[in-house]
Amino acid sequence: MNAGRDHETVTQPPLTPGTVPTPVLATKLFPPPRRPRLVARPELVDRLDTALDVSHRLTLVSAPAGFGKTTVLSDWAARLVEHRTDARVAWLSLDPGDNDPARFVRHLLASLAGVGLEVDPAVVGPWGGAIPDAMDVLVNEVTRAAGQAPETRAIQVLDDYHVIESSQVHEAVVFLLDHLPARVHLVLATRSDPPFPLARLRARGQLTELRAADLCLSRTEAHDFLEQVMGLDLTDADVDALDERTEGWVAGLQLAGLSMRGLDDRGQITAFIEAFTGSHRFVVDYLADEVLARQPDHVHDFLLRTAILDRLTGPLCDALTGSTDGARTLRRLEKDNLFVVPLDAHRAWYRYHHLFSDVLRARLLANDPAEVPLLHRRASDWFAEHEEYEDAVRHALAAGDFPRAGYLMERALPDARRARQDSLLLTWMHSLPTDVVRRSPVLSIWSAWSHLMSGDLDAMEHWLDAAEAALEAATQDPELARGWADTEDLRTAPASIQIYRASIAQARGDVISTVRHARRALDLAGPDDHLIRGQARAFLGLAAWAEGRVAPALTTFGAAVRDLHDAGNLVDALDATIVLADMWVASGRPSRARRLYEQALTQATSGGEPYPRATADLHVGLAELDRELDHLAGAEEHLETARLLGQRSSITENRHRWHVAMAHLRAVTGDHDEAVRLLARAESLYRRGFWPELRPLPAVRARLRIAAGDLAAATAWARERGLDVEDDTSYLREYEHLTLVRLLLADARADSRLGHPGGDAPVADALHLLARLHDAASETGRFGSLVEIQVLQGLAHQAAGDVTQALSTLERALTQAPEPDGCVRLLLDEGPPMQALLRAAATDLAAPVLGRLRALLEVADASATGQPQQALTAPLSRRELDVLRLLQDAERTGPDIARELYVSLNTLRTHTKRIFTKLGVTNRAAAVRRATELGLL
Repeated sequence: MNAGRDHETVTQPPLTPGTVPTPVLATKLFPPPRRPRLVARPELVDRLDTALDVSHRLTLVSAPAGFGKTTVLSDWAARLVEHRTDARVAWLSLDPGDNDPARFVRHLLASLAGVGLEVDPAVVGPWGGAIPDAMDVLVNEVTRAAGQAPETRAIQVLDDYHVIESSQVHEAVVFLLDHLPARVHLVLATRSDPPFPLARLRARGQLTELRAADLCLSRTEAHDFLEQVMGLDLTDADVDALDERTEGWVAGLQLAGLSMRGLDDRGQITAFIEAFTGSHRFVVDYLADEVLARQPDHVHDFLLRTAILDRLTGPLCDALTGSTDGARTLRRLEKDNLFVVPLDAHRAWYRYHHLFSDVLRARLLANDPAEVPLLHRRASDWFAEHEEYEDAVRHALAAGDFPRAGYLMERALPDARRARQDSLLLTWMHSLPTDVVRRSPVLSIWSAWSHLMSGDLDAMEHWLDAAEAALEAATQDPELARGWADTEDLRTAPASIQIYRASIAQARGDVISTVRHARRALDLAGPDDHLIRGQARAFLGLAAWAEGRVAPALTTFGAAVRDLHDAGNLVDALDATIVLADMWVASGRPSRARRLYEQALTQATSGGEPYPRATADLHVGLAELDRELDHLAGAEEHLETARLLGQRSSITENRHRWHVAMAHLRAVTGDHDEAVRLLARAESLYRRGFWPELRPLPAVRARLRIAAGDLAAATAWARERGLDVEDDTSYLREYEHLTLVRLLLADARADSRLGHPGGDAPVADALHLLARLHDAASETGRFGSLVEIQVLQGLAHQAAGDVTQALSTLERALTQAPEPDGCVRLLLDEGPPMQALLRAAATDLAAPVLGRLRALLEVADASATGQPQQALTAPLSRRELDVLRLLQDAERTGPDIARELYVSLNTLRTHTKRIFTKLGVTNRAAAVRRATELGLL
C-alpha cells in the first residue's frame, strides 16, 4: 500500500483500435487505478526510479502475497506519467493463460504498442516450439520503434509474473533482457523469483530488487495506513502491537483494519488487537486462498509438518517430514517468497512469518491433531541430539512428555545456571508436574532454588527434603536412578543440598547453621568441584561478614570468587565481586572496592554486547561509590547506564539496589518523596536468602524520613522494630542502631528548638548506644563502621553542648579513617548540625580532608542563597564537545559512547565529570539542556 495524499485517478492513454491485436484482453494492459488514499513511500519511489538508468535491465519486485507489490508499481507508474515527459509505462497483468507462448507474445506486443513501440504481429510471425527466430525480429522491431523517440524511456511492467511456469516464456523474457535496447526496461512483480540469471545482473549493476523487507511498512507508515487509508483512530500502543504482529505485512494490517471498522469501544479494539493472530478468519481465508491453495501437495505437507517450529533448518525439517530435501525445500520456499524469513546470512536457518505460522499450525491441528505431539517429540529429539536443550525442552513440554522434559532440563541446567538464565529456569520449574520434579533430586534442588527466588524459605526447605528423599530412594531402587541424567549436578547433589540449607540459615540470620552447612558442603565436594567449593566458601565468608569480622570475610570470600572463576561461572563471579566490594567498603577502603568494580566491568564488557548479567549491577556499585565522594554527576551517569542496560544485564537478587542507589541520590537533592517511592519499589524487588541483610530497607526509609523531618514516621518504625539502646550490638543490627541514634539526636534537636525540657535524655541514650557500638566495631576491626560511629559521637557531643569534645571526636574519626577522602557524603548528609560543626572545625582542626569539606560547604552555601551560575566555569575542550554531542542521544549507554570515541569507560567518565562541572549540572539530561541554552549543541 503506497503513497500519501488524494490524487486524481490516472491511467494510460487509450489505445487506438489499430494498436491492440486480436484476440487480446485489453483490460490486461492497464495498471490498476490509483487508490484515492495512499501512504507516501518516497524511499521506494527513489529505488524504482533507478529503472530509468540507461544501463539498467531489470527491476524485480519480489515478495509474498499481500505485500503491496502491484499498488507500489501502479502508483509509481502514475507518478511517472504525471511528472516525466520522457517516460512511458507499458503494463501487462499476467494470468495462467499466458503460459501459452503465443498468447504471451500477443499481449506483450499489445502492451508495448500502448506506449508507442508498435510491432506488427505479422512481422514477428508464428510462435514455434522453441524460441523462434521471430524473437530476433521482435527485438529488432522494438529497437526500430524505440529509435523513433530516442529521448524517451519505455518501461514494460509484467505484473503477477509468478503465474508463469512455461520454460519457453521464461527463455523469451531472458532473451529480451539480454537484447532489448538500452532505453527499454523490464519491471517484474512476482511472488517468487523467476529462473533468470539474477546473480549475473546483480554483479553487473543491472538489477534493482525490492523484497518483502523493503515493502514492509515501518511503524510510522503503519500508523498512516491505518489512519489515512483504513480510517481508524488508534493509539500509538495499538499501532505498535499490530505492526509487531503483522511484521509490517500490508495485507495483514488491512485485514485487521477491516475487522476493526465496526468496533467503537476502546476496550473492544484493544481486546481485538491482543487476540489478532493467524486464527482470525480473514487472515485464514486470505492465506488459505492466496497461498496454501496454490501449493503442490508435497509443499503443502512440508509446510504443515514444520509449522510447529519457531526456526527451521534443513536437517531439522527432514527429522519431522521423513524426507531428505529439507534444505533444498527451504531455499525454494524463500525463492518463492512463501512467507519464510532467513535468520542468518548463510541461509541455514529460517522462520515463518508469524501470522502464516499461526495459520499453518491451526490447519495442522484441525486436519491431524494426533500428529502434533509426535512432531514435537521428533523436534525435541533432534534439538537434544544437537545439544540445543532449550528448544528440546520446549518441544518436549509441547508434546506433553513431562518425564522427557524433566530429563532434558537436567541436561541443560549446568549451562543455564552458568549463564544465570533465571527467567528460563523459573519457567521450566513451573511447567513440570510436582510428581515429575519430586522423583528427581536435581529438579527438586532447582525447585528449592525457585522458591528462594520468591523468598519462600519454608517451601524451599520442603523441596530440599524431597531431594534428599529421592537420593535415598535410589539406594533402595536403582531403577529409579536410571531415569536421571548423568550430570555434574547429580553427582554433586548432596553438597548442593547443603549449600541451599546454608542459604536458608543465612536468610534467617542463623550464622552458626550457615557455617555448619557450608562446611558440610566442603566436606562433600571433590577437589575439582570449583562451583560447590566456591559457593561453600562464599557462605563461610558471608557468615564472617554477618558477624562483623570483615578481615576473615574478605579472605574467605575472595577465595570463593576465584573458585567461581575456575568453575567457568563468569556471571556468578561478577555477582560475587559486588559483595566483595561491599566488604571492602565496610573495611573502610572504598578505593579497593572501586578497583574491583572497574576490573570486573572491563572483563564484563571485553567481549562486546550482549553483556553478561551483573553488568548493570557493577554500574550501580560504582554509582554508590561516586555518590559517597559527592561525585553526583558520575553517580547519575552510572545509574543511567544501568537503567539503559535494563534487567537483562542485572542479577535477580540485585535488582533492588538500583532503586536504593537512586533513592539516595534523590535524597541529596532534597527530593525525599521520590526517594521514598523508589525505596518502596526496591522493597518489592528485594529477595531474602542471598546476602546478609546489613542495611534493611525499612531502616533506610526511616533515615530518609529523619532527614526530611518526619520524625513521627521514623519513631513508628523504631517502635515496630522494638529498638532499644540496650539491644545486642551485633553487626546485623548495626545499621538499625545507627538509624536509631540519628532519630534520638533529631528528637533532642526538635525538643531544643521548641524549648521542651528533657532533651538531654535522648542524647545520653545516643552516646550510650554509640559507645557500645564502638566497642563492638573495634573488636572486629570494622573501620568503615568506626568512622560513622565516631562522626555520630561528635554530633551527639555537639547536641549535649560539649563542642570541644565534639571537635576532638570528629578529628579522631577523620585521622583514623583508612581513607578519609571517602567520607564526604557521610558528613554532608548529616545536614546543618554537621555543617555547623565543620565550620567550627575549620580553624581548630588540621585534618587534611577538612580543606575539601570547606570547599563543599561553600558550594552548598552558594546553592542555598540562590547565587546565579556563571555561563561556563571554563570552556569545553574539543573532545568534551564530542562527548557532549553523543550524550544527546538518550539511547546511547556509556559503553556505547566509549566505543565510538575509542576510549576507556574511565576516560569517558573523566570527560563527563568535567563537562558536568563546567556546565554546573549534575546529570546527563541537565547537561544537554544547559549546553543547548548556551548554544553549544
